[in-house]
Amino acid sequence: MSPSSSSPPSTSMSARAVQFVESFGGPEALELREVPVPAVGAGQVRVRVTAAGLNPMDWLMTADADAAARFGLSLPCGFGNDYAGVVDAVGNGAVAGDGSRLEVGDRVFGGAFSRSVADYALVDAPGHIGKGGDVHRTPDGLKDQVAATLSIAGCTAAAALAVINPGPSDTLLIGGAGGGVGVFAVQLARLAGARVIGTGSASSADALRALGAEPVTYGDGLADRLRNLAPHGITAAMDLHGTSTITVARELGVPDSRMTTIAAVVDGIMPANGANAAPGAVEDIARLAAEGELRVPIAATFPVDEIRAAVELQAGRHVHGKVVIDL
Repeated sequence: MSPSSSSPPSTSMSARAVQFVESFGGPEALELREVPVPAVGAGQVRVRVTAAGLNPMDWLMTADADAAARFGLSLPCGFGNDYAGVVDAVGNGAVAGDGSRLEVGDRVFGGAFSRSVADYALVDAPGHIGKGGDVHRTPDGLKDQVAATLSIAGCTAAAALAVINPGPSDTLLIGGAGGGVGVFAVQLARLAGARVIGTGSASSADALRALGAEPVTYGDGLADRLRNLAPHGITAAMDLHGTSTITVARELGVPDSRMTTIAAVVDGIMPANGANAAPGAVEDIARLAAEGELRVPIAATFPVDEIRAAVELQAGRHVHGKVVIDL
């Protein structure tokens, strides 16, 4: 089937895309290249990307050839997953995540697996965040730089919270609360009525308080610090970095059924994956952000030709908030 009549004709024009060409690796392996503008097919939309948010998974899954192979990636390979922009072309049968028909000019956001840092992203519609990508309408009042941070981290936070289902009677411990997923997890848990204690470095304390969490430094002695901070106990926990928070939570008596991880597998603990977030979860997060109920701190923005510096900053794991590429 050919694209619908609302789509502009195919073009031989070129566009910019960040790619791994010679090899996978760190920021030094990334190249900004001229590539053909992709042709849109049935059930797809082509998005003119205006902003792309960075996530740890972007560089973790492309760190070397073995990691890339586990995700089905081969050279030449694009980079990045989260995007926001404007629909540029619509294939027959393409619809947004809410099932509504997409039109050229619609503002959208979503995930484009390992290809979001580019002038154009070709996305399945409807699609899946972990496969052909997905597309959702950007609410009025939500800036593209913010919409471009929502898909991966927001869906992962929503999936993790669904495992433990926190509420007003809970004191929730979030390990790595200052990271990209933590920004969403802390605020969504607070909106659900839970008390949130977040681990982080001493320098992240103010940022965690601004999100609504009570900060506590990670490392040796964490269990004792938590006993002092929450004498009535911790009732649920999520580890957004590794396994150390789970170890401490078990020491404090948190049952395995009230814990989850996103970056490690622990026997007896149900892991969370953003690809399994409930339908409508990311639309709800976008609505909350547009209404000012959920704040997404943007730590830094970079032009696309400074992609290497942007990835170096994000990969350092010390930035408080999201890193966004402007296109």
